[in-house]
Amino acid sequence: MSFQVSGLSREQFAPLFGLSDAELATRDIVRRTADKAPGFPCRVSLMDALPGETLLLLNFEHLAVASPYRSRHAIFVRENAVPAQVAPGVVPESLRQRLLSVRAFDGRGMMLDADVVNGREVDGVLVSMLAKQEVEFLHVHNAKHGCFAARVDRA
Repeated sequence: MSFQVSGLSREQFAPLFGLSDAELATRDIVRRTADKAPGFPCRVSLMDALPGETLLLLNFEHLAVASPYRSRHAIFVRENAVPAQVAPGVVPESLRQRLLSVRAFDGRGMMLDADVVNGREVDGVLVSMLAKQEVEFLHVHNAKHGCFAARVDRA
């Protein structure tokens, strides 16, 4: 069984980049400039921003379900992000270089399983969790900061 890692759609964030810092602040959004790499993982491109690149730090509802697991957290989005085009069975380098929390959900948004794994070894966990028939999708989070990183589905 193969898996498909996917990032977020850029369109939902594009209107925000034209706003002033004051306008962003009214939405609890902060404009940041990357000062190191890795360190600013973009959820659209699934790549870390390079030093000097502009990003938005915003709160995003990544699990909009009617369950106790409904969830939102801070994410980064690069201003010049190009949506990720990840081949089936491939884990982006931005995930490989981090400690990850992988969470398996059913179609009702109920968590069925979870594990913490080094990103270099995540493939087996993804395949194993998706092999369970009751699992509908996976969410990957950066374990140390808890931020949503990507969604994983069966390929």
